[in-house]
Amino acid sequence: MAAVAEDSAAAAIPASAEERERQREAMPGLDEQWRLVENGRERPLRAGESWFLVEQRWYKQWEVYVKEGDQDADTFPGCINNTGLFEDQISWHLREGLLEGDDYVLLPATAWNYLVSWYGLEDGQPPIERKVIELPGIRKVELYPIELLLVQHSDMETALTIQFSHTDTVDLVLQTAREHFLVEPQEDTRLWVKNSEGSLDRLCNTQITLLDASLETGQLVIMETRNKDGTWPSAQLYDMNNMPEEDEDFQGQPGICGLTNLGNTCFMNSALQVGPLELCLAQLQGLEILTSFPDPFTASPLPTLPLLSPIPLSFSFLTWATSPLLYLFHWALLPQCLSNVPQLTEYFLNNRYLEELNFRNPLGMKGELAEAYADLVKQTWSGYHRSIVPNVFKNKVGHFASQFLGYQQHDSQELLSFLLDGLHEDLNRVKKKEYVELCNGAGRPDLEVAQEAWQNHKRRNDSVIVDTFHGLFKSTLVCPDCGNVSVTFDPFCYLSVPLPVCPRRVLEVFFVPMDPRRKPEQHRVVVPKKGNISDLCVALSTHTSVAPEKMIVADVFSHRFYKLYQLEDPLSSILDRDDIFVYEVTGRIEPVEGSRDDIVVPVYLRERTLSRDYNNSYYGLILFGHPLLVSVPRDRFSWEGLYNILMYRLSRYVTKPTSDEEDGDEKGDEEDDDGNEDSSSDEEKEEMPGPSTTNSVQETEQEQAGPSSGVTRRCPFLLDNSLRTSQWPPRRRRKQLFTLQTVNSNGTSDRTTSAEEIQTQPYIAMDWEPEMKRRYYDEVEAEGYVKHDCVGYMMKKSPVQLQECIKLFTTVETLEKENPWYCSSCKQHQLATKKLDLWMLPEVLIIHLKRFSFSKLSREKLDTLVQFPIRDLDFSEFVIKPKNDSAPELYKYDLIAVSNHYGGMRDGHYTTFACNKDSGQWHYFDDNSVSPVNENQIESKAAYVLFYQRQDVARRQSQTASSDIPTSASGSTPNPEIMDVN
Repeated sequence: MAAVAEDSAAAAIPASAEERERQREAMPGLDEQWRLVENGRERPLRAGESWFLVEQRWYKQWEVYVKEGDQDADTFPGCINNTGLFEDQISWHLREGLLEGDDYVLLPATAWNYLVSWYGLEDGQPPIERKVIELPGIRKVELYPIELLLVQHSDMETALTIQFSHTDTVDLVLQTAREHFLVEPQEDTRLWVKNSEGSLDRLCNTQITLLDASLETGQLVIMETRNKDGTWPSAQLYDMNNMPEEDEDFQGQPGICGLTNLGNTCFMNSALQVGPLELCLAQLQGLEILTSFPDPFTASPLPTLPLLSPIPLSFSFLTWATSPLLYLFHWALLPQCLSNVPQLTEYFLNNRYLEELNFRNPLGMKGELAEAYADLVKQTWSGYHRSIVPNVFKNKVGHFASQFLGYQQHDSQELLSFLLDGLHEDLNRVKKKEYVELCNGAGRPDLEVAQEAWQNHKRRNDSVIVDTFHGLFKSTLVCPDCGNVSVTFDPFCYLSVPLPVCPRRVLEVFFVPMDPRRKPEQHRVVVPKKGNISDLCVALSTHTSVAPEKMIVADVFSHRFYKLYQLEDPLSSILDRDDIFVYEVTGRIEPVEGSRDDIVVPVYLRERTLSRDYNNSYYGLILFGHPLLVSVPRDRFSWEGLYNILMYRLSRYVTKPTSDEEDGDEKGDEEDDDGNEDSSSDEEKEEMPGPSTTNSVQETEQEQAGPSSGVTRRCPFLLDNSLRTSQWPPRRRRKQLFTLQTVNSNGTSDRTTSAEEIQTQPYIAMDWEPEMKRRYYDEVEAEGYVKHDCVGYMMKKSPVQLQECIKLFTTVETLEKENPWYCSSCKQHQLATKKLDLWMLPEVLIIHLKRFSFSKLSREKLDTLVQFPIRDLDFSEFVIKPKNDSAPELYKYDLIAVSNHYGGMRDGHYTTFACNKDSGQWHYFDDNSVSPVNENQIESKAAYVLFYQRQDVARRQSQTASSDIPTSASGSTPNPEIMDVN
């Protein structure tokens, strides 16, 4: 209400004494006057009614006058005079502290009009009209309304004083300001209020009352008008460094706008500046970095702004100020795709979202996400930008979904799911959700169950997102034991369809032959994805002519055996990045009692290095080279025999010492023997089974994977105990290139190694002195290998049709053990069969191609080419709902956008193909670069998320555009055939 406006009753004020005399003669009788006035005063208050204040002194004189019953008496009250109720006769403000009954009386509008028509109103005095407001538990006449000072952001000096009721909405304030400041209907505006601390708050929810918004008399309310380029003036001051350099007068086609990328993320990056007013100042206030900040409208210092919504401290000013680049992750893909959904974009461009913002939804984001997305759409479709920096949108998403905080990469489909759900809850027309029970088929007709399920869904979920993107599944579960069938209908927002997976895979392995003259060979073999290690051996045998049973497969990592595979182990345990070695052997690792097969021994190569400590005295052992699997005949299984076999296996890259070198070493050994008083006892210890203590160096030996105690054990897996000590040779009699020692699977002889581990899997280490390794070990030759002809083989992948993916999606599957179904008939969880069918399709169908495959042991991205139609994608064969044969376009879709992912599991790049809703031209969006493309360039192996629009919707939109009719809230009128599930 605007109290400065004159009431119609004021027009009844007599213009002259003669006219008042005539009206006096025409007055009804005094008794009639009393009846008409007093009867009106006695009726109850009604919210929204107008009541008028009359000065108590004048009213008492009128009462005396009418009660005496003499119209010619001297008690005639004259014109209504409320001078005593005003502070002054300029502003006409009421005096503070007025009390009903002492200072004034209240009259309803009818009674007031009677008195004014009979007696008139003092010249120049405005009527004092007040509204009846309804507060919790009480109705009262609002004596003192709120007086607000309205200004424009572009003219802070000119303030307009307007009175409003406490029960008026913020929207009325906005509309009043727009009317007084002559704002064009197509221009967007919003309000800010200056609080008692001098800070500015956004009045986001325009549907609440001024009482709920805590507005008080005298507060300054600023109306901000959006710029023609879609930005807000309050954000420009802080975003000027974020904006890409472009011509001020640039005018391009709406929607053809890139999103800036300043780093190695796909979509956009922000410069080292915070974006919108509220976020910027909230950050500074939360960190207490600055004590004041300029008012964006006046450029005058203001105290820090209040925190409108809690912002995580990870978005700190210090982080922004000290980072060379601010990575803003993959946000461009989804805005570019969604902004080219015609009905959704028109919904935001036409401001229909303002009427449906849901600020009280506990599942929503208080309307902030929808407002941030609306700002992004308006900037993108303003036509005044070549590219923009959507940091505000990114900050809002990260604020409400902590998984998207920071600047690491994420799956765009996860962001799409969150964004659609967040927009739906922010724009949900259902303000209070009721409890709805899930409905089961229970033998009823599908049409009836589907109708009930959709109605239940709409009772809790009703928004532009539901109108545009939601469809209906039919889910059928069958118990494998009792045959119980459960049918439910569930809504969906997008289809995540699997890709037909090739049953084969290519593995790259290295084959190590037993012949020491042959170098290891690199092979690429085709194996079944769900096969076993034995399948790998069979496939490799076709290239090497070595029998599969003479192969052992090992995963080599950091110069040691990470795993030795058994033939029955699944191939899925081998990752593409693993280094797989296949060794030719003539026996098995696990010896069998009574067997004559050779024994296969894992062998590591270690180099002794002098390590530094406080006395420079201890040694370390470092693994090097590729480990070996050596076949040793049982009759030669001794330290001496093992040494000779290893020398033979290493003969390609290890040189034997000459006879002169051996003679020189033998002389040195003899001198050592002469000086050793206890040599005979050492020889005896060598012959005895059990630990050897002859070499004191072993007691302080430090190894790569942990401290070594030099513990020596028998090798109990040998029936004849051929290796009586764990170290050889215990004493040097002739020149040896390396020593041998039993170790654990890590290549160490740690004291913590259990006897059971040695018994289960014996490992031998070849320890080299640095000088011996330098003289006799050829590292270049040891690392050499040859490539087999099959290395150049690339398994061709045949393209698949999108319809195949959809058909696979609707195929019967058995539930996994981790996700059983509770059968109401069996009263227990069952691995039921499940089948999904399409019942009702939405106006815009989002199809997510599940290119990323995850399992317990592996992750991979499928780069299969999926061929999808640009036009006329027909779903009639997949929709099981009874069809309308007279409207085939209800099941046909045209492509409007494609999001692409390039790269692998750990990193990648997203781009977008989108069809402009106005021109129909396809464009390629790659960060801030936008270029036109032909339709034949859209299909690629990178396609990840597809956006299809139903043909009947597109046809209605084109007809609406041609007739210049504004678009409805959802962009089009829902087709009754599709929206009505019956």
